[in-house]
Amino acid sequence: MKNSDLAVRSELLKNLHCVIVKAGTRLLTDRASIAELVNGIAAVRERGCKVLLVTSGAVGVGMRSLGLAKRPRELAKVQALAAIGQSRLMAIYDEECRRHGFFPAQLLLTAADLHKRERYLNVMNCINSLWDDGVLPVVNENDSVSVDELKFGDNDTLAGMLGSLTGAELTVILTTEQGLRERDAEGKLAGRISVVRNLTDGIRAMAGGTDNSEFSIGGMSSKLRAADIVTSSGQYLWIADGREKGILDAIMRGDDVGTVFVPGPHRIPGRKRWITFFRRVSGRIVVDDGAARALRERGKSLLPSGAVGAEGDFRRGDAVEVADASGAVFARGLVNFDADECRKTLGCRSAELHTILGADADEELIHRDNLTLL
Repeated sequence: MKNSDLAVRSELLKNLHCVIVKAGTRLLTDRASIAELVNGIAAVRERGCKVLLVTSGAVGVGMRSLGLAKRPRELAKVQALAAIGQSRLMAIYDEECRRHGFFPAQLLLTAADLHKRERYLNVMNCINSLWDDGVLPVVNENDSVSVDELKFGDNDTLAGMLGSLTGAELTVILTTEQGLRERDAEGKLAGRISVVRNLTDGIRAMAGGTDNSEFSIGGMSSKLRAADIVTSSGQYLWIADGREKGILDAIMRGDDVGTVFVPGPHRIPGRKRWITFFRRVSGRIVVDDGAARALRERGKSLLPSGAVGAEGDFRRGDAVEVADASGAVFARGLVNFDADECRKTLGCRSAELHTILGADADEELIHRDNLTLL
């Protein structure tokens, strides 16, 4: 390992107070694997760190309970398997945690719990209260009730969101790969990358073709999405092979295992981070070249005079994408007008707004404090 890569690991471990650990379905294959995971978590807690576990596995446990070898495609059947497996999985976690003198608490979330700011804050308050009581929060997507519009998509994304939400200095994603790997000239997986300092398009291309949907969802691409969320929040993400015995101990020692993703130099503020990663997009506003430059280069608010199109059925306060004339999405923000009002005022100057919408109409379509560049 290069000295600079070793320094990255040493630096992230210096002031470690809070760790998110995510374990995928294919790691939770039997009681022994769950016991090993809890052993590692207990060791991290003994260092004085708060730990939150994002666990997959409910559907997998349900499949094993019914003797199924392949994940079904029908939503109702997946929901039923989650309902069967969730209680069985938590019973195992409870017994294993109690062996170490603490116990777990289950939080089942849907995307709506983090899309709405009040509910987002309630989730954080609950997690903090559990930590205050020395309890291990165990979080999973609520697969037994989630439908497409309420889903995170995968638990890697959920882990990244919780890393951002809690301000955890480190998010660890345990998987069945040794880390992010390079591609050789033929496009085949090659050597492991120890440290990623910048999530470029080239880095993202290395993650293609790593999905296996027969037993679980999500591949390396979903882990890079989580890395994008976490590093944009000013925190580290570490992908490592959860099949290795003592992997969490190795991480806490700073060993050259897995791939570490380094936070970027520009941290997105909390409110804008929520807009960027947590709010579901309800529509799109297309702007002219002058407005695009004002938003990108001068940090201005978006005025109706710079808007040339509006797509979708959004309401005041919803999150919308902002695209330039070529169709490239470059920003996201909370809109002050509903879709019909927006269409009525496309290209209008401020003096015309009050005539069209009334004297109390906002002058900004999206205020700069509620807009973030992507």
